[in-house]
Order: sequence, then C-alpha cells, then structure tokens
Amino acid sequence: MSEGLLFVGNFLSGVGFNQTYCEDMTRRLEARRWRVVRTSGRRDRIARFADMLKTSWTAREAYAAAHIDVFSGTAFLWAEAVSFELKRLGKPYVLTLRGGNLPAFAARWPTRVRRLLRSAAAVTTPSRYLEQELAHLGPSVRVIPNAIDVASYTYVPRTRLRPRLVWVRAFHAVYNPVMAVDVMARLGAPDATLTMIGVDKGDGSVEAVRARARELGVQDRVTLVLGVPKREVADYLAAADIFINTTYVDNTPVSVLEAMAAGLCVVTTNAGGIPFLVDDGCTGLLTRPGDAHAMAAQIDRLLADSAFAAALSARARDHAVAHDWSTVIETWEQLFTDVIAHA
Repeated sequence: MSEGLLFVGNFLSGVGFNQTYCEDMTRRLEARRWRVVRTSGRRDRIARFADMLKTSWTAREAYAAAHIDVFSGTAFLWAEAVSFELKRLGKPYVLTLRGGNLPAFAARWPTRVRRLLRSAAAVTTPSRYLEQELAHLGPSVRVIPNAIDVASYTYVPRTRLRPRLVWVRAFHAVYNPVMAVDVMARLGAPDATLTMIGVDKGDGSVEAVRARARELGVQDRVTLVLGVPKREVADYLAAADIFINTTYVDNTPVSVLEAMAAGLCVVTTNAGGIPFLVDDGCTGLLTRPGDAHAMAAQIDRLLADSAFAAALSARARDHAVAHDWSTVIETWEQLFTDVIAHA
C-alpha cells in the first residue's frame, strides 16, 4: 500500500503516558505497508494543538486522507480546527467518535457537532451507544469495534474464583476509583484484595483512594500500581480473578475487553456504552454507577456460585475473540481505501 494517512490524536507514549488506541492502530497499519504521519506527541496541550495544525499543512504531500479522534470539551475544538484545515487542503478525513461525554456535549452544541460530522468522508465509532445517541446529527455512523490483541492475554478459565480484584483505569474522578475501595471493603470475603492500576491524572484521585482505604481499614489489602507499561497489564490480569470497572461515564473501554480476553469475571457499572459491550448476566455483570453495595453483592454472588462464574468467564472470552485486531484492522484498511478512492 503506497498511500499515506495522517492520524490526528494523542500520541503521548513517548512522554511517559500509556500507548493510546490510535497509536496501536497506526503501528499495525505501518506493519501492513501503509505510510503514516502522526500528530501530536507534544505533552503541552497548546503545543499539541499547534502541532496538529502545523503538521496538517507541512506534511500535506505525504498523505492522501486523514483520521481524527473526536472527543468532547476542549478536544472537540481541536477536531473542528484540524478538519477546517483539511477541508481547505482538499483532503478527505474520517472522524472517530470517542468518549462517553459526547452525547451531553452534542446536546449543548448540536450545530457544531452536526457541522463537523457532515463535513467528513466517513464517521465511525467503536460503540453502538454513540451511534444511536448521535445518529440524528449527521450522516450514518459506522461502528468499528475497539480491538485488542487477544493472543497477548492468556486465557485461564475461572472455575473457582478467589477474591482477587483488579481495577485498570486512569486515576481520575470520572472513573470513580474511590468506589473500588468501597466495593472491596463491603465484600463478604475478609481476605479479599484489590490491585488498582493506572496513570495518575493529577486531580487528587490517588490521594483520595489512599485516604478512603485508611478510613475503611483496608489499606493493607489495597495496592496501587501507577504508570504500568501497557505490555505488563496482562500479567496483572492473570494474577486476578475479578475485574471491576467503577466509572461514571464511558464508551467502550478497551480495559474491559482485555479482562474478558483473559477470562476474568467482569463486574462493571452500566455507564454510557458499557451495556452495548457487556451483556448483563451473560458476559459480565452490570450495576448502577456509584452503587458500591450493589457491585459488592454481585461479586459475592460470583464467589458463591462457581458454575455461574465459570460460564461467565468462558462467554466473556468468546466475546473478546470477536474483537481481535486481525479482523478489525482489515475493516479499517478497507475504509481508508474507499475514502481515498472516492476523494
């Protein structure tokens, strides 16, 4: 493949952050002989925005089409500005809608969101939730699911659960990490442990988690692991049996898919697009955001019913296999090929 692609998003693994989904996709496209231009890897947000605009112009001869990640808030302004620049250059672009807050943002700014969506050659999202919530604002939204490298996660059938909990997310209030401690402290198993893995986003969540663990007297059973490289997450998943996700707002979290691939029993809030990813009672268990008591009760249910837990684990693995990169990357390639051909 000789055509070039411009990818506009956060490429921050080189400055200490975990690799993003977009970074993973560009590596895989390059391995399949696509030429990729990336922007931006600047740590400072203003510098990153400026680099996106600059690269769109200076690298214009190196790409035939572009891909832009679209989030709500300030990041939406970046998508608007870069898309305007691409339109001026006559470059077609694909938008990928991400982030559970986009429906609320679109309700506040419908004209802006509609204008952006209708300007694109194609609009995708990893979530049927966002497809449904935003379908009225623009052209049809195509669902291309988030993908994982299933082979990277050793599947262990959870036939006899231990009360070993793992939580994998950024430490930020929107993901409600304090609730994970509340859940662990409410379990009927006095030997339960919780490992929490993620990047500290600097909003005080790490300190709040530690304070709540001390308050509830479980600090010796809660372990915080900050800034783990992506390649090491699989080892932490393998050491646990139950994956908990406590978020208030979400779309289709890759961390949940990774836990499914490893065969963990998933217990998660039903925020945003998660009910489209997790089939309650079949591939995982759902509870209301913020309800630590209900989540703890679901975990106790799993611990008490090994047959139910084993079935949940097996079905979760089967669901994850359908999201393997080997299938999803071909869908992306065909989309980019079509967009370039019709430009």
